[in-house]
Amino acid sequence: MNEYWCIPPKENADFIAHMEDILDVYEMPYNPEIPVVCMDEKPYQMLDNRLEPLPVRPGDIQKTDSEYIRKGTCSIFIFVEPLSGWRYASVQEHRTAEDWALEIKHLLTECYPCHEKIILVMDNLNTHVLASLYKCFPAPEARSYAKRLEIHYTPKHGSWLNIAEIELNAMTRQCLARRLMDLETVRQEVSAWEIMRNEDACKVTWHFTADDARNKLASLYPKFSSAEE
Repeated sequence: MNEYWCIPPKENADFIAHMEDILDVYEMPYNPEIPVVCMDEKPYQMLDNRLEPLPVRPGDIQKTDSEYIRKGTCSIFIFVEPLSGWRYASVQEHRTAEDWALEIKHLLTECYPCHEKIILVMDNLNTHVLASLYKCFPAPEARSYAKRLEIHYTPKHGSWLNIAEIELNAMTRQCLARRLMDLETVRQEVSAWEIMRNEDACKVTWHFTADDARNKLASLYPKFSSAEE
Protein backbone atom coordinates (compact mmCIF):
# COMPACT_ATOMS: atom_id res chain seq x y z
CA MET A 1 0.00 0.00 0.00
CA ASN A 2 1.30 3.44 -0.95
CA GLU A 3 0.56 6.84 0.56
CA TYR A 4 1.18 9.87 -1.63
CA TRP A 5 2.70 12.95 -0.08
CA CYS A 6 3.92 16.31 -1.32
CA ILE A 7 7.58 15.83 -0.39
CA PRO A 8 9.69 19.01 -0.29
CA PRO A 9 13.29 18.88 -1.54
CA LYS A 10 16.06 18.82 1.05
CA GLU A 11 18.63 21.62 1.29
CA ASN A 12 16.86 23.62 -1.39
CA ALA A 13 17.28 27.38 -1.13
CA ASP A 14 14.50 28.17 -3.61
CA PHE A 15 11.96 26.15 -1.62
CA ILE A 16 13.07 27.77 1.64
CA ALA A 17 12.92 31.29 0.20
CA HIS A 18 9.34 30.85 -1.02
CA MET A 19 8.26 29.02 2.14
CA GLU A 20 9.57 31.68 4.50
CA ASP A 21 8.01 34.40 2.35
CA ILE A 22 4.59 32.74 2.67
CA LEU A 23 5.03 32.17 6.41
CA ASP A 24 5.87 35.84 6.90
CA VAL A 25 2.69 36.79 5.01
CA TYR A 26 0.63 34.58 7.32
CA GLU A 27 2.20 36.25 10.39
CA MET A 28 1.02 39.69 9.31
CA PRO A 29 -1.70 41.18 11.55
CA TYR A 30 -5.17 41.33 10.07
CA ASN A 31 -5.65 44.43 7.93
CA PRO A 32 -9.09 44.68 6.29
CA GLU A 33 -7.77 47.42 4.00
CA ILE A 34 -5.08 45.12 2.53
CA PRO A 35 -6.55 41.62 2.85
CA VAL A 36 -4.54 38.43 2.43
CA VAL A 37 -6.40 36.17 0.01
CA CYS A 38 -5.35 32.60 -0.86
CA MET A 39 -6.30 31.10 -4.21
CA ASP A 40 -6.32 27.53 -5.53
CA GLU A 41 -8.12 25.44 -8.11
CA LYS A 42 -8.85 21.75 -8.68
CA PRO A 43 -10.25 19.59 -11.46
CA TYR A 44 -13.49 17.76 -10.78
CA GLN A 45 -14.78 14.67 -12.59
CA MET A 46 -18.54 14.78 -13.19
CA LEU A 47 -20.23 11.38 -12.91
CA ASP A 48 -23.68 9.91 -13.33
CA ASN A 49 -25.06 6.64 -11.99
CA ARG A 50 -25.28 3.74 -14.43
CA LEU A 51 -28.01 2.23 -12.24
CA GLU A 52 -30.47 4.03 -10.01
CA PRO A 53 -29.47 3.93 -6.31
CA LEU A 54 -31.62 1.75 -4.08
CA PRO A 55 -34.38 3.51 -2.12
CA VAL A 56 -33.20 4.63 1.29
CA ARG A 57 -34.84 2.80 4.18
CA PRO A 58 -35.31 4.47 7.58
CA GLY A 59 -32.10 4.28 9.59
CA ASP A 60 -30.10 3.01 6.61
CA ILE A 61 -27.58 4.66 4.30
CA GLN A 62 -27.80 5.33 0.56
CA LYS A 63 -26.65 2.32 -1.48
CA THR A 64 -25.20 3.25 -4.87
CA ASP A 65 -23.84 0.88 -7.50
CA SER A 66 -20.08 1.09 -8.03
CA GLU A 67 -20.41 1.53 -11.82
CA TYR A 68 -20.73 5.06 -13.15
CA ILE A 69 -20.83 7.08 -16.36
CA ARG A 70 -18.19 9.75 -16.98
CA LYS A 71 -19.77 13.08 -17.83
CA GLY A 72 -16.69 15.21 -18.39
CA THR A 73 -14.58 17.44 -16.17
CA CYS A 74 -14.68 20.98 -14.88
CA SER A 75 -12.41 23.23 -12.83
CA ILE A 76 -13.25 24.63 -9.40
CA PHE A 77 -11.62 27.91 -8.37
CA ILE A 78 -11.58 29.10 -4.77
CA PHE A 79 -10.46 32.29 -3.07
CA VAL A 80 -10.39 32.46 0.73
CA GLU A 81 -9.56 35.27 3.14
CA PRO A 82 -8.50 33.17 6.13
CA LEU A 83 -8.64 35.83 8.84
CA SER A 84 -12.12 37.12 7.98
CA GLY A 85 -13.79 33.78 7.29
CA TRP A 86 -14.81 34.76 3.74
CA ARG A 87 -14.49 32.67 0.62
CA TYR A 88 -15.60 32.77 -3.01
CA ALA A 89 -15.88 29.64 -5.17
CA SER A 90 -16.49 29.35 -8.89
CA VAL A 91 -16.95 26.43 -11.30
CA GLN A 92 -15.72 26.76 -14.88
CA GLU A 93 -15.55 24.38 -17.82
CA HIS A 94 -11.78 24.79 -18.17
CA ARG A 95 -8.70 26.08 -16.36
CA THR A 96 -7.14 28.23 -19.07
CA ALA A 97 -5.25 31.50 -18.70
CA GLU A 98 -8.45 33.30 -19.64
CA ASP A 99 -10.41 31.50 -16.91
CA TRP A 100 -7.88 32.57 -14.29
CA ALA A 101 -7.84 36.14 -15.61
CA LEU A 102 -11.62 36.37 -15.45
CA GLU A 103 -11.62 35.07 -11.88
CA ILE A 104 -9.05 37.70 -10.92
CA LYS A 105 -11.20 40.40 -12.53
CA HIS A 106 -14.19 39.19 -10.51
CA LEU A 107 -12.11 39.18 -7.33
CA LEU A 108 -10.95 42.76 -7.83
CA THR A 109 -14.08 44.34 -9.29
CA GLU A 110 -16.86 42.43 -7.50
CA CYS A 111 -15.40 41.05 -4.27
CA TYR A 112 -12.94 43.86 -3.43
CA PRO A 113 -13.91 46.81 -5.65
CA CYS A 114 -12.70 49.49 -3.21
CA HIS A 115 -9.41 47.96 -2.12
CA GLU A 116 -6.24 49.44 -3.58
CA LYS A 117 -4.23 46.27 -2.93
CA ILE A 118 -4.86 42.56 -2.43
CA ILE A 119 -2.11 40.26 -1.15
CA LEU A 120 -2.63 37.09 -3.18
CA VAL A 121 -1.13 33.74 -2.19
CA MET A 122 -1.26 30.94 -4.77
CA ASP A 123 0.77 28.21 -6.42
CA ASN A 124 2.91 28.80 -9.49
CA LEU A 125 0.71 27.05 -12.06
CA ASN A 126 1.61 28.26 -15.54
CA THR A 127 -1.67 30.17 -15.91
CA HIS A 128 -1.33 31.95 -12.56
CA VAL A 129 0.76 34.78 -13.93
CA LEU A 130 0.17 38.44 -14.74
CA ALA A 131 0.70 37.65 -18.42
CA SER A 132 -2.67 35.87 -18.35
CA LEU A 133 -4.33 39.23 -17.66
CA TYR A 134 -2.73 40.68 -20.78
CA LYS A 135 -3.92 37.71 -22.84
CA CYS A 136 -7.50 38.39 -21.78
CA PHE A 137 -7.81 42.18 -21.45
CA PRO A 138 -6.48 45.30 -23.21
CA ALA A 139 -3.21 46.51 -21.72
CA PRO A 140 -4.65 49.45 -19.71
CA GLU A 141 -7.26 47.19 -18.09
CA ALA A 142 -4.78 44.37 -17.48
CA ARG A 143 -2.31 46.78 -15.89
CA SER A 144 -5.00 48.26 -13.63
CA TYR A 145 -5.61 44.77 -12.21
CA ALA A 146 -1.93 43.86 -11.98
CA LYS A 147 -1.12 47.01 -9.99
CA ARG A 148 -3.60 46.01 -7.30
CA LEU A 149 -2.08 42.58 -6.74
CA GLU A 150 0.84 41.70 -4.49
CA ILE A 151 1.51 38.07 -5.45
CA HIS A 152 3.30 35.54 -3.26
CA TYR A 153 3.87 32.08 -4.77
CA THR A 154 4.07 28.89 -2.77
CA PRO A 155 7.14 26.80 -3.64
CA LYS A 156 7.03 23.69 -5.81
CA HIS A 157 6.16 20.68 -3.62
CA GLY A 158 4.78 23.14 -1.08
CA SER A 159 1.06 23.13 -1.75
CA TRP A 160 0.48 22.53 1.99
CA LEU A 161 1.47 26.17 2.47
CA ASN A 162 -1.61 27.38 0.60
CA ILE A 163 -4.55 27.87 2.96
CA ALA A 164 -6.89 27.70 -0.04
CA GLU A 165 -5.94 24.04 -0.39
CA ILE A 166 -7.25 23.47 3.14
CA GLU A 167 -10.51 25.05 2.06
CA LEU A 168 -10.67 22.88 -1.07
CA ASN A 169 -10.22 19.81 1.13
CA ALA A 170 -13.15 20.95 3.27
CA MET A 171 -15.24 21.48 0.13
CA THR A 172 -14.37 18.00 -1.10
CA ARG A 173 -15.43 16.36 2.18
CA GLN A 174 -18.57 18.41 2.70
CA CYS A 175 -19.83 18.88 -0.85
CA LEU A 176 -18.04 16.96 -3.60
CA ALA A 177 -17.63 13.46 -2.14
CA ARG A 178 -20.54 12.15 -4.24
CA ARG A 179 -21.55 11.92 -7.86
CA LEU A 180 -22.57 15.17 -9.53
CA MET A 181 -23.56 14.67 -13.14
CA ASP A 182 -23.34 18.06 -14.91
CA LEU A 183 -21.81 21.51 -14.73
CA GLU A 184 -24.98 23.24 -13.53
CA THR A 185 -25.41 20.77 -10.66
CA VAL A 186 -21.81 21.25 -9.58
CA ARG A 187 -22.27 25.03 -9.66
CA GLN A 188 -25.44 24.86 -7.58
CA GLU A 189 -23.88 22.59 -4.97
CA VAL A 190 -20.65 24.59 -4.72
CA SER A 191 -22.64 27.83 -4.44
CA ALA A 192 -24.75 26.38 -1.61
CA TRP A 193 -21.59 25.21 0.16
CA GLU A 194 -19.99 28.66 -0.22
CA ILE A 195 -23.04 30.36 1.29
CA MET A 196 -23.04 27.94 4.23
CA ARG A 197 -19.33 28.45 4.95
CA ASN A 198 -19.61 32.24 4.70
CA GLU A 199 -22.62 32.29 7.01
CA ASP A 200 -20.59 30.32 9.53
CA ALA A 201 -17.61 32.67 8.90
CA CYS A 202 -15.23 29.71 9.08
CA LYS A 203 -11.76 31.16 9.67
CA VAL A 204 -8.31 29.61 9.44
CA THR A 205 -5.70 30.64 12.00
CA TRP A 206 -2.22 29.68 10.86
CA HIS A 207 0.28 28.96 13.67
CA PHE A 208 3.34 27.58 11.84
CA THR A 209 6.04 30.27 11.59
CA ALA A 210 9.46 30.64 9.97
CA ASP A 211 11.06 30.03 13.37
CA ASP A 212 9.08 26.79 13.63
CA ALA A 213 10.24 25.79 10.16
CA ARG A 214 13.90 26.38 11.02
CA ASN A 215 13.56 24.08 14.02
CA LYS A 216 11.22 21.38 12.73
CA LEU A 217 12.19 21.32 9.04
CA ALA A 218 15.93 21.74 9.45
CA SER A 219 16.68 19.13 6.79
CA LEU A 220 15.15 21.38 4.12
CA TYR A 221 17.62 24.18 4.79
CA PRO A 222 21.04 24.42 3.13
CA LYS A 223 23.86 23.37 5.46
CA PHE A 224 26.79 25.59 6.31
CA SER A 225 30.03 24.41 7.89
CA SER A 226 31.36 26.41 10.81
CA ALA A 227 34.26 28.66 9.97
CA GLU A 228 37.54 27.48 11.42
CA GLU A 229 39.03 29.74 14.07
